[in-house]
Amino acid sequence: MKIKSPKDFWAGLMFVGTGLFFVVWAVTNYQMGTAVRMGPAYFPTVLGGMLTVLGLIIMLGSFAIQGEAVAKFHFRPLIFITLGVVLYGYLMKPVGLILATGALVYVSAFGGHEFKWKEVTILFVILAAFSYFVFVKGLTLPFPICPSFIENCPIR
Repeated sequence: MKIKSPKDFWAGLMFVGTGLFFVVWAVTNYQMGTAVRMGPAYFPTVLGGMLTVLGLIIMLGSFAIQGEAVAKFHFRPLIFITLGVVLYGYLMKPVGLILATGALVYVSAFGGHEFKWKEVTILFVILAAFSYFVFVKGLTLPFPICPSFIENCPIR
Protein backbone atom coordinates (compact mmCIF):
# COMPACT_ATOMS: atom_id res chain seq x y z
CA MET A 1 0.00 0.00 0.00
CA LYS A 2 1.29 3.41 -0.97
CA ILE A 3 0.49 6.59 0.92
CA LYS A 4 -1.17 8.94 -1.58
CA SER A 5 -1.73 11.82 0.83
CA PRO A 6 1.18 12.19 3.29
CA LYS A 7 -0.44 15.22 4.93
CA ASP A 8 -3.57 13.23 5.81
CA PHE A 9 -1.51 10.25 6.92
CA TRP A 10 0.56 12.25 9.41
CA ALA A 11 -2.48 14.22 10.63
CA GLY A 12 -4.35 10.96 11.21
CA LEU A 13 -1.36 9.47 13.02
CA MET A 14 -1.19 12.56 15.24
CA PHE A 15 -4.91 12.22 16.07
CA VAL A 16 -4.50 8.51 16.85
CA GLY A 17 -1.50 9.19 19.10
CA THR A 18 -3.22 12.01 20.97
CA GLY A 19 -6.45 10.03 21.38
CA LEU A 20 -4.65 6.93 22.65
CA PHE A 21 -2.60 9.02 25.05
CA PHE A 22 -5.74 10.46 26.67
CA VAL A 23 -7.47 7.08 26.79
CA VAL A 24 -4.50 5.42 28.52
CA TRP A 25 -3.89 8.41 30.81
CA ALA A 26 -7.53 8.61 31.92
CA VAL A 27 -7.97 4.86 32.45
CA THR A 28 -4.74 4.45 34.43
CA ASN A 29 -5.22 7.50 36.68
CA TYR A 30 -8.98 7.72 37.29
CA GLN A 31 -12.01 5.51 37.86
CA MET A 32 -14.12 4.85 34.78
CA GLY A 33 -17.58 4.43 36.25
CA THR A 34 -20.56 3.51 34.09
CA ALA A 35 -22.75 5.33 31.59
CA VAL A 36 -25.26 5.98 34.38
CA ARG A 37 -22.68 7.00 37.03
CA MET A 38 -19.78 8.43 35.08
CA GLY A 39 -16.42 8.54 36.78
CA PRO A 40 -13.71 11.11 36.10
CA ALA A 41 -12.12 8.89 33.42
CA TYR A 42 -15.31 8.44 31.41
CA PHE A 43 -15.36 11.73 29.45
CA PRO A 44 -11.64 11.82 28.49
CA THR A 45 -11.81 8.14 27.52
CA VAL A 46 -14.81 8.65 25.26
CA LEU A 47 -13.31 11.77 23.66
CA GLY A 48 -9.93 10.07 23.26
CA GLY A 49 -11.63 7.08 21.66
CA MET A 50 -13.54 9.31 19.26
CA LEU A 51 -10.33 11.15 18.36
CA THR A 52 -8.59 7.82 17.73
CA VAL A 53 -11.41 6.63 15.45
CA LEU A 54 -11.33 9.94 13.56
CA GLY A 55 -7.56 9.60 13.17
CA LEU A 56 -7.92 6.06 11.82
CA ILE A 57 -10.52 7.23 9.28
CA ILE A 58 -8.21 10.03 8.12
CA MET A 59 -5.24 7.65 7.96
CA LEU A 60 -7.16 5.09 5.90
CA GLY A 61 -8.31 7.85 3.57
CA SER A 62 -4.68 8.82 2.97
CA PHE A 63 -4.15 5.49 1.20
CA ALA A 64 -7.10 6.01 -1.17
CA ILE A 65 -7.34 9.73 -1.96
CA GLN A 66 -4.59 11.71 -3.66
CA GLY A 67 -3.42 14.66 -1.58
CA GLU A 68 -0.65 17.16 -1.18
CA ALA A 69 2.73 16.55 0.38
CA VAL A 70 3.68 17.76 3.84
CA ALA A 71 5.02 21.32 3.68
CA LYS A 72 8.39 22.31 5.08
CA PHE A 73 8.20 23.04 8.81
CA HIS A 74 8.89 26.66 9.79
CA PHE A 75 10.31 27.30 13.26
CA ARG A 76 9.97 31.10 13.25
CA PRO A 77 6.16 31.20 13.80
CA LEU A 78 6.38 28.50 16.48
CA ILE A 79 9.07 30.35 18.39
CA PHE A 80 7.51 33.84 18.22
CA ILE A 81 3.95 32.76 18.99
CA THR A 82 5.13 30.65 21.94
CA LEU A 83 7.27 33.55 23.16
CA GLY A 84 4.30 35.94 22.85
CA VAL A 85 2.03 33.67 24.89
CA VAL A 86 4.69 33.14 27.58
CA LEU A 87 5.34 36.89 27.78
CA TYR A 88 1.60 37.53 28.11
CA GLY A 89 1.41 35.13 31.05
CA TYR A 90 4.44 36.60 32.81
CA LEU A 91 3.63 40.26 32.12
CA MET A 92 -0.08 40.22 33.03
CA LYS A 93 0.42 40.95 36.74
CA PRO A 94 3.30 43.46 36.69
CA VAL A 95 2.29 45.53 33.62
CA GLY A 96 -1.45 44.88 33.35
CA LEU A 97 -3.85 43.61 30.71
CA ILE A 98 -3.29 46.35 28.14
CA LEU A 99 0.51 46.17 27.94
CA ALA A 100 0.57 42.36 28.24
CA THR A 101 -1.86 42.16 25.33
CA GLY A 102 0.43 44.50 23.39
CA ALA A 103 3.40 42.22 24.05
CA LEU A 104 1.37 39.20 22.93
CA VAL A 105 0.17 40.80 19.69
CA TYR A 106 3.44 42.45 18.61
CA VAL A 107 5.76 39.54 19.46
CA SER A 108 3.42 36.99 17.88
CA ALA A 109 3.09 39.13 14.75
CA PHE A 110 6.86 38.87 14.21
CA GLY A 111 6.29 35.17 13.59
CA GLY A 112 4.42 35.87 10.36
CA HIS A 113 5.92 36.23 6.93
CA GLU A 114 5.15 39.95 6.82
CA PHE A 115 4.78 42.53 9.59
CA LYS A 116 2.86 45.76 9.08
CA TRP A 117 2.84 48.18 12.00
CA LYS A 118 -0.52 49.72 11.13
CA GLU A 119 -2.35 46.37 10.88
CA VAL A 120 -0.75 44.98 14.04
CA THR A 121 -1.56 48.16 15.97
CA ILE A 122 -5.21 48.04 14.87
CA LEU A 123 -5.35 44.38 15.92
CA PHE A 124 -3.80 45.25 19.28
CA VAL A 125 -6.32 48.05 19.97
CA ILE A 126 -9.29 45.85 19.03
CA LEU A 127 -8.01 42.88 21.06
CA ALA A 128 -7.18 45.02 24.10
CA ALA A 129 -10.61 46.68 24.05
CA PHE A 130 -12.36 43.34 23.55
CA SER A 131 -10.39 41.77 26.43
CA TYR A 132 -11.16 44.70 28.69
CA PHE A 133 -14.89 44.77 28.00
CA VAL A 134 -15.41 41.00 28.06
CA PHE A 135 -13.13 39.92 30.91
CA VAL A 136 -12.91 42.95 33.18
CA LYS A 137 -16.30 44.60 32.68
CA GLY A 138 -18.46 41.68 31.51
CA LEU A 139 -17.13 38.78 33.59
CA THR A 140 -15.73 41.02 36.36
CA LEU A 141 -12.43 39.14 36.50
CA PRO A 142 -9.86 40.85 38.71
CA PHE A 143 -7.27 41.48 35.97
CA PRO A 144 -4.94 44.42 36.54
CA ILE A 145 -5.48 46.97 33.77
CA CYS A 146 -2.51 49.29 34.26
CA PRO A 147 1.05 48.56 35.43
CA SER A 148 1.41 47.92 39.15
CA PHE A 149 3.63 51.00 39.65
CA ILE A 150 0.76 53.32 38.58
CA GLU A 151 -1.26 53.93 41.73
CA ASN A 152 -4.41 55.56 40.28
CA CYS A 153 -5.16 53.82 37.00
CA PRO A 154 -7.37 56.06 34.82
CA ILE A 155 -9.07 52.98 33.34
CA ARG A 156 -11.38 51.16 35.75
